[in-house]
Amino acid sequence: MRESMTRKIGFSSGHRYWFANRSAEDNREIFGPWASPYNHGHNYVLDVTVEGEVNEESGMIVNIKDIDAVVKKQVVPQFANRSINDEIPHFATVAPCLENLLTYLWSEIERSSMPTEVNLTHIRLEEMPSLFGEFDGMKITITRTYEFAASHRLHVPAYSDARNVELFGKCNNEAGHGHNYLLEVTVSGTPDDVTGMICDIDEVDKVVNHEVVDRYDHKNFNEDIEEFRGLPTTSEFVVRMIYNRLQNKLPATLERVRLHETARNIFEVCKIS
Repeated sequence: MRESMTRKIGFSSGHRYWFANRSAEDNREIFGPWASPYNHGHNYVLDVTVEGEVNEESGMIVNIKDIDAVVKKQVVPQFANRSINDEIPHFATVAPCLENLLTYLWSEIERSSMPTEVNLTHIRLEEMPSLFGEFDGMKITITRTYEFAASHRLHVPAYSDARNVELFGKCNNEAGHGHNYLLEVTVSGTPDDVTGMICDIDEVDKVVNHEVVDRYDHKNFNEDIEEFRGLPTTSEFVVRMIYNRLQNKLPATLERVRLHETARNIFEVCKIS
């Protein structure tokens, strides 16, 4: 049996979407509204996941200090309180987008020799709470998060009132109840040769806002949304409906839709490999 552990590490860096060896016109054509010759900053959060077998004597897969010796002492100092474009040679001519940062961090972690008892399996880099990327050594995904507020009543018309109350309890309240939903939309694709990006996040935002957020925000699923007529408005059905509405409409491959109904109730639909 193999188990995994994840170490979470934070650092602050500045970067810009601007190639010094190209004209201002070229940069604005390449990066659009993101283009600027001046830095902006992020409080990055890096998750490093390793897998291995538990040592029966120590009770650990690996000593966290050994992971820190690689990530916190050898890799992260390149980025912490640095200008990525100016102080990391690799990014002098490579755009410091999430996709490129993930592949660089992966290669640097591997090059720095992780403890032999574990394998690096996954890294996740959060640029801001509404945008993060993941890499497993093969596939890069980018996730964008959104918020909307909606209400519903859990009720199955085919069931008796007593059966609905038995099944759904307080959630069957005739007046309904509401949630502040958090939606994650994850996409994958082939990085652009110049920007390194899988797709234009602005285009993802346009589709998700049109198909989901603007459609559902401050609505009652049972009464206002046609596709839920006669259906139980469980979050299992809601997340499935969101996935179906987004499929084949995004500028990249839809990999996963994850819906946080509450901090404790999370629902997910994934692409079948």
